[in-house]
Amino acid sequence: MGKYILALDQGTTSSRAIIFDHDGSIKATAQKEFKQIFPQPGWVEHDAMEIWTSQASVAAEVLLKARITGDNIAAIGITNQRETTIVWDRKTGKPVHHAIVWQDRRTAAYCDSLIKDGKEQLIKDKTGLRIDAYFSATKIKWILDNVPGVREKAEAGELAFGTVDSWLTWNFSNGQLHITDVSNASRTLLFNIHDMKWDDELLSLFGIPASMLPEVKPSSEVYGYSEATLTPYRIPIAGIAGDQQAALFGQMCTEPGMLKNTYGTGCFMVLNTGDKPIPSKNNLLTTVAWQINGKTTYALEGSIFIGGAVVQWLRDGLGIIRHSADVEKLAATVPHSDGVYFVPAFAGLGAPYWNQHARGTMVGITRGTSAAHIARAALDSIAFQTMDVLKAMEGDAGMPISELRVDGGATSNNLLMQFQSDLLQVRVVRPHITETTALGAAYLAGLAVGFWDSIPSIARQWKVDATFEPSMETSQRQQLCKDWKRAIRAAQAWTAED
Repeated sequence: MGKYILALDQGTTSSRAIIFDHDGSIKATAQKEFKQIFPQPGWVEHDAMEIWTSQASVAAEVLLKARITGDNIAAIGITNQRETTIVWDRKTGKPVHHAIVWQDRRTAAYCDSLIKDGKEQLIKDKTGLRIDAYFSATKIKWILDNVPGVREKAEAGELAFGTVDSWLTWNFSNGQLHITDVSNASRTLLFNIHDMKWDDELLSLFGIPASMLPEVKPSSEVYGYSEATLTPYRIPIAGIAGDQQAALFGQMCTEPGMLKNTYGTGCFMVLNTGDKPIPSKNNLLTTVAWQINGKTTYALEGSIFIGGAVVQWLRDGLGIIRHSADVEKLAATVPHSDGVYFVPAFAGLGAPYWNQHARGTMVGITRGTSAAHIARAALDSIAFQTMDVLKAMEGDAGMPISELRVDGGATSNNLLMQFQSDLLQVRVVRPHITETTALGAAYLAGLAVGFWDSIPSIARQWKVDATFEPSMETSQRQQLCKDWKRAIRAAQAWTAED
């Protein structure tokens, strides 16, 4: 038995590989950014070959950094940016088009037409999702309809569709595996989360041939082996989960009512709802969390499209900071945002508003507004959006939430975490290991090969790094929340044509 688990964390802006030991501690990590492609406003693409080569190269690099070889690895776990859509040729293994990223809005008008045709309830009942350009089905349809010759090839059974997990397992297994797991399948708009199968009625609605689809598997089992792409060793590929579900598992939110928020490019709050899918009355998504040993766990999720990406924009778009980490220092030079509110709806508004036509809006700017106030308002916006989703979740779950477990890059920002606790009036807990997405994938893979013997024994590894308790005056919090609501109304007013 190998002594370590290799987690591959394929994210929106970078590919990472992390090696975990039996205590769930990090032995080594490697990361590589890759190119973001913006062919026109609202369109976001990745080069799928670059996703694969960057992920393969960090996987090789992390073994070198850890000074180990493939025979020290007990299993590989994969976690990935979800909804991002790749279609490739089964014979050549080459993509027929760039990957269309989850943030991409090119199918928004088609989504509007489906809603107009009254398809919203049918889709929501089967998939737990809303009709939105965010999900994979409309992206697959766009590729079939817009890339010459592709629909014919798809109908002849020559093409494969996959989200990023499928693309990576296909390549690591040298074309032996065309699979996905239940958590990723549940984000495509094509998967029925009640009978846990691809849905013929939905495939026909979107005009997608069933032959393109991967086989759906549990989130933790030995699916197959890496062929000689990574090392000469055949390593079991044994765990797959979409990034947010993996983070929920890595945070050990394994009981109903437990909740985490990941602060990444976007922010994603996920609540474990146990063995029953809870339909949302508050514009959240009902989704599959994972399936282990034949038992399916469901979740409610609120997606905020722009979280940490707002800090990247301050760095790359505005140029007011040189490094993302500088934002906390700059924001801390002022006591508050001085009445500036920033709604970073660069790619529309996600939960609980779901306005795909909204755009970024800044209000309350005066002659005295400085770069520091804008930085503060940008950080505040991450906490405000999280608050909106948490309130919607409390409504759906029918219970107050007392603790939020947090992870992701922005959680190292103590200023933001304290403000988050103040707004929510709940305890915010940051774990010792904030790489919970990769850790979740490692746990799923390790359970499948017996590297860890049970979920309770893994849960004992979870350790707290810092806790933030609310300390803001009620009147101040109420005023902030009221003004944030006004800022949201301003962002939505911009979408009205008249």
